[in-house]
Amino acid sequence: MSITDERKQIYDFSDPYFQSGVQMAVAKNDTSITKYADLKGKTVTAKTGSEGESYAKSVAGKYGFTVKSVDQSATMYEMVKSGNAAAVFDDYPVLAYGISQNNGLKAVTPKVPEGSYGFAVNRAKNPELLAAFNVGLKELRDSGQYDKILTKYLGNNASASADTNAVKTVKKTSFWDLAKQSFPALMTGLRNTLIITALSFIIALILGLGFGLMRVGTNKVLGWIAKIYVAVFRGTPVLVWAFFFYFGIPQLAGHALPNWLWISGLLTLSLNSGSYLTEIIRGAIQSVDVGQTEGARSLGMTSSQTLRKVVLPQAVKIGTPSIINQLVIMLKDSSLLLTIGFADLLYQAQQLYASNFRVTETLLMVGIIYFVAITLLTWVANIADRRLNK
Repeated sequence: MSITDERKQIYDFSDPYFQSGVQMAVAKNDTSITKYADLKGKTVTAKTGSEGESYAKSVAGKYGFTVKSVDQSATMYEMVKSGNAAAVFDDYPVLAYGISQNNGLKAVTPKVPEGSYGFAVNRAKNPELLAAFNVGLKELRDSGQYDKILTKYLGNNASASADTNAVKTVKKTSFWDLAKQSFPALMTGLRNTLIITALSFIIALILGLGFGLMRVGTNKVLGWIAKIYVAVFRGTPVLVWAFFFYFGIPQLAGHALPNWLWISGLLTLSLNSGSYLTEIIRGAIQSVDVGQTEGARSLGMTSSQTLRKVVLPQAVKIGTPSIINQLVIMLKDSSLLLTIGFADLLYQAQQLYASNFRVTETLLMVGIIYFVAITLLTWVANIADRRLNK
């Protein structure tokens, strides 16, 4: 990361390994913007928390443009290409690599020298690791390998110049070649998505049934517990719980927990969906004609027998379509787990377009995969519904 005085209060840094800088780029076919003065009255984009954002905001007043910050380089570049932003301010090496990958932009200003990049560790935690890094960095430089690395990714003048127009660009591959390259990673993401959705749905169904019965039962204490559960998890965003489980609980415990990424994902999806299934099951049970219960009791059946043999079988038929719909929603909601680093389908897509900058094509593939998966899932669920409730 960039070495700053503020970050030095939290991290220890290695020797600088790259002299950074900020550049402005526009769409490759844009000839109207060649300098900062051409941005008056326009919107530019920059990455949140980056040197590019800091520099853009520092000159925005002088040149009369507005800065809109986003969290990924690929998103910024798509904004410029689509016309939603006139230009992008980004760290020079990131921008130079993107241009070399044919991301559809061109640099139009010289590099503005900024800070340096360094390797960071928690303060006073890993002095041996820092020392080893510095030794390795020196050996890279002394052997000439360091310059070869810069030339490979940023061009012949990477260490001294900011002329990204001189960077050699790679030939843009076809959509089908991109699909072939992306297929293994996307299938890994799909597998993880389906696994965590299936496991979470089983847990959520158990929770929904349990709390649903508590909601319709005669025990007021259990009924209030179920009401509170539903109110809490239906009344708060899924992302809040994802962050709380993954980041908050280990901090409260004081140490990292094994397999916590998967467990956090399971807790997030199952508890959230369980609250909706609770209400679905409650509604299905209460939709059964009260005469069915009265008839069963008049025949001498106990309350438990009436519930198991008369009410629940009919409630299953009533609630199954809504339960299937909740399963589909859960499959799509699993994509939110990418925010905590869970390697689902959308997370894999982000990793792909972060390096190839083919955002539109990559997301198109993801959309097709989701559509096929949800269509097949709905088809299988409907078959099960017909056989179960015929």
